[in-house]
Amino acid sequence: MQPLAGILGPSSLPVSPNLMLRALIAFALICLLSPAFADDERAQTQKQLDATRQDITELKKALSQLQEEKSGVQKDLRSTETEMGKLEKQVEALQKELKKSETELQRLDGEKKKLQSARVEQQRLIAIQARAAYQSGRQEYLKLLLNQQNPEKFARTLTYYDYLSQARLEQLRNFNETLRQLAEVEKDIDLQQAQLLVQKSSLDDQKSQLDTVRQERQVALAKLNQDYKARDQKLQARQQDQADLTKVLKTIEETLARQAREAEEARQKALLAQQEAEKRQREQEALARSRGKDDSDEAPRRPVKAPGAMVSSAGQSYGGPFEQAKGKLPWPVDGRLLARFGETRGDDERTKWDGVMISAAAGSQVHAVHGGRVVFADWLRGAGLLVILDHGNGYLSLYGHNQSLLKEAGDVVKAGEAISTVGNSGGGQDTPALYFAIRQQGRPSDPAQWCRTQG
Repeated sequence: MQPLAGILGPSSLPVSPNLMLRALIAFALICLLSPAFADDERAQTQKQLDATRQDITELKKALSQLQEEKSGVQKDLRSTETEMGKLEKQVEALQKELKKSETELQRLDGEKKKLQSARVEQQRLIAIQARAAYQSGRQEYLKLLLNQQNPEKFARTLTYYDYLSQARLEQLRNFNETLRQLAEVEKDIDLQQAQLLVQKSSLDDQKSQLDTVRQERQVALAKLNQDYKARDQKLQARQQDQADLTKVLKTIEETLARQAREAEEARQKALLAQQEAEKRQREQEALARSRGKDDSDEAPRRPVKAPGAMVSSAGQSYGGPFEQAKGKLPWPVDGRLLARFGETRGDDERTKWDGVMISAAAGSQVHAVHGGRVVFADWLRGAGLLVILDHGNGYLSLYGHNQSLLKEAGDVVKAGEAISTVGNSGGGQDTPALYFAIRQQGRPSDPAQWCRTQG
């Protein structure tokens, strides 16, 4: 089981979960003020534990919903990634087709240039022949007719001329047909390239849209991951609260059991003491009667308690660490000590004061003896309106039976700052007075050792 000092230490008091803070402070008061409060605090702690369990159930449900939403977004994101992968493959295939078409177009363009060069050369040769034929005119034919020494040779020459002309014309027709086909192929390739570019542009647009969708889904997924992490951290914190509350409840139950045993032992001891006193009383009465003494002797009177010392809140405040403040702190209020640390509380010799009672005028301001944080400011049975300051490193100061509270839990106060007013709330005294106590790691410490001695 966690020791009390560890529970009350500043490092173990959660700042955000208010219920855990109140539970731990309430448990500290059980041990520090009066064991009679344990039963009520057990019920309160059990109620807080039930509320924490309900919070854990709701957080788990919220986490489950977030996980489902997260899974849906992840599925959509994977689908988007798959579609983008397909589009990228299509774009790559189109780029290959475009490159192939460009290569084919370059090859055909090379052939076209060769044919055009050949055609130009052929045109040049034809032009030369045409000019020669024009210049010679019909002289060749006249010479051939006049020189009819060999008519067969003349006929053969004419046939050769005719063949040559036809061959040249056929060659020109072939060149022109080839150029026409090249032009058609080039036109088809240009059209194919244009179509491929349109398809590529459409695919690029689709890819851009999918990329935008992917980014949006990635942002949504990141937000869901952040929300899930925050909820998970909150769930872990609440589970820790549950564990701490369970420990507190267990400790309270153990305290109640111990108190019951101690009460029974005390009752038995008191019964035996009463029986022993009655026996002695009877023996004394019998002895007195036997000696003939008067039974009306004066009974011993309780010694009158001397008035307590005056204390004052005046003086300079101490700004160093609390553990080094012994003998340097001012008192919380101006007044007179009604009860000192360790004195018998009431008529029961077994009950001792674990703090001091300072008599003061009702409504007088109560000042913080040292800077710290308010960890409790509320009504507590037996202590009335109570303020508890945490000074760090396990040091607490308590101010009870107030008329009003000037601070709330969570407030940070400076040394000498007013935190409440003197009253008599909570019962137990007829006149206004302040209950003032100091705790060191949960153990009572004499305030007179910490506050300045009065002259």
